[in-house]
Amino acid sequence: MFVAPDPGRLRLRNSLRAVLGVGLAVAVAELCGLSLTASITGGLAALLTLFTVLDPTVRAQRVTSALLPVAGFPVLALATTLHGVPLARDAAFLAVVFAGVYARRWGPRGHALGIFGFMMFFVTQFLHAVPGQLPELYAAVGLALLSAGAVRFLLWPIERRTPPPAAPPGLPGTGLARPTTRQAFQATAACAFALGIGQALSDDRWYWAVGTAWWIFVNTASRGETLVRGFRRVLGTVVGIAAGLLIAVPLHGAPAPTAALVAVCVFGIFYTAAPSYSWMMFFVTVMAGLLYGLLGVLHPGLLVLRFQETAIGALGAALAVVLVLPVTTHAANEAWIQRALHCVRASTAASLDRLAGDPDADPAPHAAELELLLGRVRMALAPLVHPLSPLRARKARARQVLGLLDDCAREVRGLVAVAADPQASHDARLAAACWRVEAAVEALTTPQATTGPAVPSSHPRPAAAEPALAHLHGLEHALVALHAPLRTDPRSPLVISA
Repeated sequence: MFVAPDPGRLRLRNSLRAVLGVGLAVAVAELCGLSLTASITGGLAALLTLFTVLDPTVRAQRVTSALLPVAGFPVLALATTLHGVPLARDAAFLAVVFAGVYARRWGPRGHALGIFGFMMFFVTQFLHAVPGQLPELYAAVGLALLSAGAVRFLLWPIERRTPPPAAPPGLPGTGLARPTTRQAFQATAACAFALGIGQALSDDRWYWAVGTAWWIFVNTASRGETLVRGFRRVLGTVVGIAAGLLIAVPLHGAPAPTAALVAVCVFGIFYTAAPSYSWMMFFVTVMAGLLYGLLGVLHPGLLVLRFQETAIGALGAALAVVLVLPVTTHAANEAWIQRALHCVRASTAASLDRLAGDPDADPAPHAAELELLLGRVRMALAPLVHPLSPLRARKARARQVLGLLDDCAREVRGLVAVAADPQASHDARLAAACWRVEAAVEALTTPQATTGPAVPSSHPRPAAAEPALAHLHGLEHALVALHAPLRTDPRSPLVISA
């Protein structure tokens, strides 16, 4: 959490902005005389707005933020109206789960709207909201969205100077082969299991099991990714409960220190979300305990129940990904690594065209896409490199793959930087080096290929005065080295096998 890279202090700035946005939303709700329930709802709405709206342009972020009430207000009305009708409420909740996951097929906007709709239903269960509270809930959410928007787009417009990278498009497919459709059925089955068992355990706090099952399916694509995420969620919850017993319970809901610690938790959620899901869940759990303290219902038994419901939700997610339309870890690995390798080839070709004098050739977008794809590769390989994985040989191979892909990314970044230099000139040897890189990628991405290219020992490493050739040489060596962990043992496939 503390040593993960933070280029441009972007995570730090986003985290501080989140504290400001959530704090402003709660302050405005309190100044308007809204109830504590409404203030908490507003704070959560502001947090979700800043956390989930990740469109690649500021304009698109504004549109998505404006559409959040369209997804959230009807769900709030539905959830509060059905509060006293358990069977109808449960059926409606599962319908919201399915729709929220299915909406991810429409990219970042659908993802954000789906999460916001689900969490509006969730928060009504958390606060036991009833129809009479609906007007002030609407007011609180509306004020929160305006407050978060003011902080994001006016007071601290980080994205104007540093646009967020566009998320790579999801894996292709149609019908049940489409990952978002398949995952919608999986998440609904997991939440149905969590809802049934969770209610058998507690009529009042069953929603924690459903929330756990839902969030485990966010940003996962395979069986292995989902299982690892479930483990990390339970781990973060357990540690957070221990901290809650030491921090939240002794406070007894005292407003000032509770508010200060909630602000620390909001910062922690945003700062740790990218590098460590377990630490993020730690801060979520501590914040939940502090909010329970504000509501006057916190006691040690409630935190224990929180752990039990979390375990039920994680179990539901595990059963769903194994039994309902499963996607194997190997299939996801193969798809993401092939896309990363094709991106390496595209970056190399664009750099060569730029060095040859083509002003329209721009390798920078390909290099940025490669970084995002490598992030997805790391997520896909996480089950294999997890410390608890018993498959030692595959763990070693997966780590080797990650290291070599990182080498490829480093060489691509260097090559793109050289190509961007207007003083750089084209060398006739670049075409041959680029061809060898393309041949190495072809050997890794063609299913019929059984042997890789020869190690380029006959090509001495260029001198420092030839940076483009040096980067191509390093890239070629990394790609050739990738053949061993990816293709040499078809009986024990890591990702790509003949």
